Amino acid sequence: MKGREDLTHLLTAASAGDREALDALLPAVYAELRQRAASLMRRERGEHTLQPTALVHEAFLQLIETERVDWKGRAHFFAVASLIMRRVLVDHARTRLADKRGGGATRVSIDRALSLSVERDTDVLDIDRALQKLAALDPRHAEIVSMRFFGGLSVEEVAAVLGTPKRTLEAEWSLIKAWLRRELMVS
Repeated sequence: MKGREDLTHLLTAASAGDREALDALLPAVYAELRQRAASLMRRERGEHTLQPTALVHEAFLQLIETERVDWKGRAHFFAVASLIMRRVLVDHARTRLADKRGGGATRVSIDRALSLSVERDTDVLDIDRALQKLAALDPRHAEIVSMRFFGGLSVEEVAAVLGTPKRTLEAEWSLIKAWLRRELMVS
């Protein structure tokens, strides 16, 4: 696919310090980042103060400030973007929680996001705490959740980033979802 090849070329050039490639990167990835952010924000409560455009801009600024990343391609870029969007949302939720002393936690529907059978909304901070716990047990599994939930990457894209066969990742994803379901029901 030509667009994917062009993006991989831009990422490679940008990571090598090519300023023109870096300048061309935002227009090349903006639409997809915006779409992923909008999808993520649809899971949030209606009165959320962070808009998808602001989330994309904040994430992109942090991406380009990252010291020379050896981008492995499009999927790797969006995987890193997903981790940064997670960090932005968690920081935003913590700030709101501190401002409102408990009343401003950012709500997301874990059921729709991860296809879990959780009967209540879970906030970003609960998900972040669960991911921190999961990272202590298995950092790879926490990374998979971040890429799927916060980055909106497909199973195929995550498998490509991790260099794992799709079937293996599908099996891991089933185990991860079961662990998350149990963990989030307890919290």
